[in-house]
Amino acid sequence: MTSFIARSQVIKYGDNVDTDVIIPARYLNTSDKKELARHCMEDIDTSFVERAKTANVIVAGKNFGCGSSREHAPVVIKENGIALIVAASFARIFYRNAFNIGLPIVECAEAVSDADDADEFSADLQAGTLTNHTKDKHYEVVAYPEFIQQIIEAGGLSKLAQSGGLD
Repeated sequence: MTSFIARSQVIKYGDNVDTDVIIPARYLNTSDKKELARHCMEDIDTSFVERAKTANVIVAGKNFGCGSSREHAPVVIKENGIALIVAASFARIFYRNAFNIGLPIVECAEAVSDADDADEFSADLQAGTLTNHTKDKHYEVVAYPEFIQQIIEAGGLSKLAQSGGLD
């Protein structure tokens, strides 16, 4: 598995970014992922969709993805090209939904605390390393077990199941 997340600028947010902010409920009358993705984060960051074209890592504080259990939240983040979310902590259901759709996430409060908007990050989730290149800081994170790596590489749990399941 290739677990290296390419070096990218980060988009930084604070604590308690909830699913209603990630994708406002007023847009949930469509199942078109591209249409939904156009509205990702618009209530807290009108520049997110444009910034996500070049900054592919979100760094956020505590309790990222709190609120409703909608799977739409990690879906629209991933649809915008975000390759990794680093947070101090994740809401339990968002955490599970992110893995289920193949969106890599890691918890690392120290990296969040050190990071500023537009810092450059990379990660090797197989080795359990995260790097803030702007500040030349390295962090150890929990390495992904093989089955999680397979889910991420397949693009999500349902795609892995369609391909024949776990090794």
